[in-house]
Amino acid sequence: MQCPKDKKVALLDSTLAESLSVKCCPDCKGTWIPSGEYESWQAKQPKPSQEDLLPKTLDVEYVQSPLDARAALCPECGRYLSRARVGLKIPFYVERCLDCGGIWCDHGEWDVLEKLGLHVAIQQLFSNEWQTKSREREHALSERQATIDKLGPELADRVFELADTLMVHPNGDFGVAYLMRRFDKPLPGKLQGTTIAKDTEYKD
Repeated sequence: MQCPKDKKVALLDSTLAESLSVKCCPDCKGTWIPSGEYESWQAKQPKPSQEDLLPKTLDVEYVQSPLDARAALCPECGRYLSRARVGLKIPFYVERCLDCGGIWCDHGEWDVLEKLGLHVAIQQLFSNEWQTKSREREHALSERQATIDKLGPELADRVFELADTLMVHPNGDFGVAYLMRRFDKPLPGKLQGTTIAKDTEYKD
């Protein structure tokens, strides 16, 4: 059996994560996980919830494999491997044969999947539902980090706390609407008080 990324190199028997039998490339250090071996190992692992399968952070340190972008053929049946994006600050792709079910991880990718808790349900990464939810989570985490960067950790935490409170309050939408009106068209500081006073006078 040859390496999917370099057909000139033969894969060697190895073991990964608690007696999971795999094939490794001695050159690129990638790992081929046969479908049968993975499913047998997977059946012994705790079943994660759908929430657990969404990354809690985008900030995972790893060195991206230079072969991640290279198309690959299944070493077992010769078909092109399908790719599933894992969104981080530096995203990468896990590859899987849709025919025989085998999985290919470039060097370092299994370790990242393990840190994220995704290594026990790799098949789900290839579903449209997971990819959609993952992009939504990725956007939310990016937005949260941007808020921290702009406001600083202390003020950002207060904003997050207020948002969480309004979300569960029966009249939370009123609070959100107030904030939207309050910051819709901010006026210069000296004129703001005068304008409010005039508006109050007209309403009275």
